[in-house]
Amino acid sequence: MTTATTTITTTAPPPEPDRGSGPSPRWARPALYGLLLAVGLAYVYNLSASGYANSFYSAAVQAGSQSWKALFFGSLDSANAITVDKPPAALWPMALSVRLFGLNSWAILAPQVLMALATAAVLNSAVRRRFGPAAGLIAVAVFALTPVAALMFRFNNPDALLALLMTVTVWCVLRALEQGRTRWLLWAGAAVGFAFLTKTLQAFLILPPLAVLYAVCAPVPVRKRIGQLGLSALTMVVAGGWWVAIVELMPESSRPYVGGSQNNSFLELTFGYNGLGRINGEETGSVGGGGGGRGGGGGWGETGIGRMFNTEVGGQIAWLLPAALILLVAGLWLTRKAARTDSARAAFIAWGGALVMTAAVFSFMAGIFHQYYTVALAPYIAALVAMGVTVLWEERGAWWPRAVLAGTVLATVLWSYVLLGRTPDYLPWLRWAVLAGGIAGALGLLVVGRIAGRGLAVAVVGLSCAASLAGPTAYTVSTLNSGHQGSIVTAGPSAGGFGMGGGPGGGGGRPGGPGGGDGGQRGGMQQPPGQGQGQAQGQGQGNQQGNAPGGMPTLPGAGTAPGGTGTAFGEGMRGGGGGGMGGLLNGATVDAEAKALLTKDADDYTWVAAAVGAQNAASYQLATGEPVMAIGGFNGSDPSPTLAQFKKYVAEGKIHYFVSGGGMGGGMRGGTAGEGGGGMGGGPGGMGSSGTSSQISSWVTENFTEVTVGSATFYDLTQQVS
Repeated sequence: MTTATTTITTTAPPPEPDRGSGPSPRWARPALYGLLLAVGLAYVYNLSASGYANSFYSAAVQAGSQSWKALFFGSLDSANAITVDKPPAALWPMALSVRLFGLNSWAILAPQVLMALATAAVLNSAVRRRFGPAAGLIAVAVFALTPVAALMFRFNNPDALLALLMTVTVWCVLRALEQGRTRWLLWAGAAVGFAFLTKTLQAFLILPPLAVLYAVCAPVPVRKRIGQLGLSALTMVVAGGWWVAIVELMPESSRPYVGGSQNNSFLELTFGYNGLGRINGEETGSVGGGGGGRGGGGGWGETGIGRMFNTEVGGQIAWLLPAALILLVAGLWLTRKAARTDSARAAFIAWGGALVMTAAVFSFMAGIFHQYYTVALAPYIAALVAMGVTVLWEERGAWWPRAVLAGTVLATVLWSYVLLGRTPDYLPWLRWAVLAGGIAGALGLLVVGRIAGRGLAVAVVGLSCAASLAGPTAYTVSTLNSGHQGSIVTAGPSAGGFGMGGGPGGGGGRPGGPGGGDGGQRGGMQQPPGQGQGQAQGQGQGNQQGNAPGGMPTLPGAGTAPGGTGTAFGEGMRGGGGGGMGGLLNGATVDAEAKALLTKDADDYTWVAAAVGAQNAASYQLATGEPVMAIGGFNGSDPSPTLAQFKKYVAEGKIHYFVSGGGMGGGMRGGTAGEGGGGMGGGPGGMGSSGTSSQISSWVTENFTEVTVGSATFYDLTQQVS
């Protein structure tokens, strides 16, 4: 019996007693449930204000609710012409919800809110297990009060599911580290594989630090660690590769075109446009990505070590980023003499490694980068803050933990003062209140030791927490009070930036700022029935490009959007005006006359219409409930369909109308205003003048009858010009 015990201790020692082990305090479970309920209620508040949110993904959700094939492949339309430019996992929960509850804003966005609650619950479990219930609650609160989290877990982009799966991955690795159990490592591999089916290679960013951590710190022999990591990698490949294998092996004629690729290959999409192209800026078919521009970031902002703190990104995620980094260093210092298998140090390395690795890639990637990508950092920051504060508070009897806590609070409120100063018209008193409260709290932490009374300690801690969280809380409340629509959205009030369409930061629904108003991303977007038309509340100056505040670097040919009253970078468009960047990013408002035209005899056609660019097509599809072909995919630059294929569809009577105007891939009639022209690039057909979208546009305008209905212009593909 003694020998057996010795063997177990040598190969797999039980973990040291954790603060989260054993019976929880009576208050812990009710407090967690109450906090999760509060988060859920806050996140569902005003949810329908975002309408269809990003109509690009909403159209795919609608298609998936109508066709199982479209659901499987992530097609933009139920007739399966082309897919979205991502794998489809993030679409599946929303499409199933729409199948059950019908097409509306709540059915699309409520699954995202449930993902927020799931992320918070997993985060709480991971932190509480080692650092106690109070730390778990702090992690949930910090996560929920991160502005970009409040944005993206109420929006229909893939980032919400990705953040959830990354949090699950870290949790599973930490569970595996406790006793070296293989099953937890296999679950981690499965989570990463499914995350790959959510947003391809971004899922792999946290793998290097986690793999090294397990290889070094797992409480099992080295040979077993290597074998376990190999099995986890195999699980990851299977979990993420089965869908890829089906797509790649299936005949191209039997599936939709892979959107975002130039060769109808998901592997090309993965390693090109959605992979290395995001790092080096060489994204074929993209919209003015990196490679040149200021700081190497092209049209996507400055790259470099300060990117997470700059004007475009700081207010989204960086409120507690300095605190997280300080507390990461403090936690590693506190555990520097611990055993190799120490679970506290492993937790700091896991969450810290995930944060540093992901933030570093975001900071230096030269290709397409949007502010909302940073939601991936929110769980990592929340965990590090909760763990660091907890361990330092427990050591407050010594002077240096108190000094670090006080310094962390002081650094946080000083940084909040800077961030709040970037929106001087938004709650101008708050930055001074934060600064005063934070300084008082920091001084209090310096003198609060073990001998301090409970009441004084509670007051000091409460004041420090309130001052540290006041800034992100205010931005989160601003985010919850606003609807957000379009392809580029940001949280909080406007603070300037490089966003496209909407003004500073590219955000939707925030007051003030050049090019902003409340028009921005939301203006001109088609809304779900009964929720209004999303008309812009302010004209803004979104059409002023070049060096105009809030605009991208100069993009030739960008200007007034055709076919409507909005501007290409401002309000959005009405009718058939999908031209310019507005059509690329915001879609179009479909009036009743256009809807009636397209739905008449819709059952006689495979597609009631075709439009250049996915956002333009999505607007008509969501309005009519019928399939609309997105020529050229999202940017209008994918070679699908070819001119020959399009002619064949028209000859077979499969497409009824062609929508005038479009995204970057094809203007009409040399860029004549009011006829869908311009695009980007100044010449006929805009940027894609030599591509298939422009070829199709030219062929249509030369051979078919123009039909004007309300503010929209179409071409009847059943009526050739005599």
